[in-house]
Amino acid sequence: MIDNTDAENKARLLAVTAHHAVDFLFAVPNAALGTRLSHDALRIGVALRLAAPILTEHRCICGTAMADQYGHHGLVCRKAQVQHKRILPVMWVLKAVFSESSHPSYFVIFFIDSSISSVYKIIEHLRIPSGVGVFQAAMNNSDFNRRGNHFSRVMADVKRLRQLSSHTTIVVISDDLSFLAAFVKWSVKGRLLVWSTRLLVLTRLPIQLLQVHYTAFSKMNAMLLIINDNDDNTPSIGCNMYVHLPFSPRETQPLWVASWTPSRGLLLTSHLPLFPEKFAKFDPRPSLLVAAEGNPANKIILRANPMVPGGKEVAFRGPMTQLMMYLAKALNFSYRSVRPSDGVFGTKLDNGSWSGLMGMVLREEVDLAVGPFIISADRADVVDFTETVFIDYWRILGARGRPQVDPWGFLFPLEPLVWAAILVALLVLPLAVFLMSFYLSGNTSAQGNWLLVNFDFIRMLLQQDIMGPADWWWERVVLAVWGLVTVVLTQSYAGNLMALLAVRHIPQPYQSRQQVLDDPSVTIIWLKGSAIEDILHSAESGIYREMAMAEKTGRLIYSAHAEHAKLINTVVRRGDHVIIIINTSLKSHIAQDFTKTGGCSFYSSREEFLPTNFGMVAAKDNPIIPSLNRRITAVKEAGLYFQWVKADEPNSTVCYHAPNKITVKTALSISNVWGMIVILIMGNLVSFLAFCIELIFSCLHNTT
Repeated sequence: MIDNTDAENKARLLAVTAHHAVDFLFAVPNAALGTRLSHDALRIGVALRLAAPILTEHRCICGTAMADQYGHHGLVCRKAQVQHKRILPVMWVLKAVFSESSHPSYFVIFFIDSSISSVYKIIEHLRIPSGVGVFQAAMNNSDFNRRGNHFSRVMADVKRLRQLSSHTTIVVISDDLSFLAAFVKWSVKGRLLVWSTRLLVLTRLPIQLLQVHYTAFSKMNAMLLIINDNDDNTPSIGCNMYVHLPFSPRETQPLWVASWTPSRGLLLTSHLPLFPEKFAKFDPRPSLLVAAEGNPANKIILRANPMVPGGKEVAFRGPMTQLMMYLAKALNFSYRSVRPSDGVFGTKLDNGSWSGLMGMVLREEVDLAVGPFIISADRADVVDFTETVFIDYWRILGARGRPQVDPWGFLFPLEPLVWAAILVALLVLPLAVFLMSFYLSGNTSAQGNWLLVNFDFIRMLLQQDIMGPADWWWERVVLAVWGLVTVVLTQSYAGNLMALLAVRHIPQPYQSRQQVLDDPSVTIIWLKGSAIEDILHSAESGIYREMAMAEKTGRLIYSAHAEHAKLINTVVRRGDHVIIIINTSLKSHIAQDFTKTGGCSFYSSREEFLPTNFGMVAAKDNPIIPSLNRRITAVKEAGLYFQWVKADEPNSTVCYHAPNKITVKTALSISNVWGMIVILIMGNLVSFLAFCIELIFSCLHNTT
């Protein structure tokens, strides 16, 4: 066999049959002693011995030869040897970083360009515990558009792979600037890098060339690893690790946090650890741009500032401002407030964009928006909300009527049914007594006394004596029972009438949404540019559909927060308008009116509806949200927010349960009793008419 083969196979056969050729099979596989082969090393070694194919034939990266399927070219190619030696620092640095800062069950996803051919050696060296994913771009380095299309296709797969572990690290290895630019662009656009996902970017590019990505890296849980080596593979190998601080100008240099060399290993060069919590507390202190709009929780005030035109600038005060000041101190940042041009919180427009504060956040014109915003599904699709700051309900605010005495109040002590029963009794009882007396007595003289019987019952009701004595005991019993009834009725009437004259009723007519809709004379004011406006427009049935229909008839109008105070003081106070706002805003407006006037001019409805969560807003996947959430939770647990609400409006609860009836001690005016005068005049007119009729009949009788 040896004589009949070529020189290459002859050398292989002689090596196999040589003395001690199989001694490696008896070696103890010990990684510390270097006698343990990796899976790839064992596979390649066995394949070389057996002349088995181990790869697909392709052109080598050296460009001078084809790599055959047996892998022989790789044993002699200098370019392949250089590639292997250049990958060693990457393996060592990654192992040092993962050993220092990774979770015991971390998962790694590699992004590499087409120049990296030894990624599996890195994977074998790192021994990643929870699995690994590899995505390699095979396009030409200069084809940015095709590379972008490649990233756009794989982002969905990467996001699904990321969900396999809660401790995922994405490692990007490339010395190609266009590859890194495409990755940054599509990772931001595809929302790949949430804060819980770490990013390691390994490159040999100068840090100045990567400065264009400062803003993107500053918002990620990312570290930039710059490897320093040279082509002749001298021992001067090292790596510097940088972190981009958030909310810093683009020209700011990244913070050097650690360095690595083969001799000294990993050394921290700052007070920050690897993958620091950059948003837990900022250092140095950045300045944030915050969007805000006036509302009862965040009132607009004018503050003196000689540096601005006019000498005054717009500022805010209120519980939300107190919350922002607390957050700024806790997270170590300063901020400047700006207002939207349209003065609304924001709704989705027909073209898909958003108005108001929401639009400013989506266009990244501001870092944060205060609000407080109504947390809704439509908004949550495009922005991130903080922890719920507070939960509130919506109520109706209307004007309280003036205390007054009804001129027809003398009829109110008894209900209409009681008045009807008295009238029926005055008709039926005298008639029954007269008929029974007539038929039982058999005395025709009783026929002339039937009018006296009627007047006896009326006189007893008016607390007068009777004109004629009763002849029968049963008549006396009927009169006695009627006398008892009249005593109860008259005493009750007198007591109730006195109470009605002394107690003034304050009208509060609208206690529910349905009562407002049922009154065509009242107009409803609703908050403009809010998520609640979307509820009306999307309702297909029910009471909110009825309210949406009221807009077509002019009974429903919208106004921004800034216009509410003026509307409440004018049209709502007039009584023909009501405004629907959240309970916190309602209390604030009533308290401000009480502070100015000293009286409770408005009331809130008993019905409360639409329980609503309120929070602050930032751009999608903004890492500042988790830090804000921790602080907001602490504020709520301590009860600070509601304490700030009470401190901001000291009279917020004075009129909250104001009575709708008051007792007065004043002389009655003609306007209070003109109803009784009308009854007196009408009674006299009727009596005069009866007198005239009697005279006419008397004259006719005398003539006959």
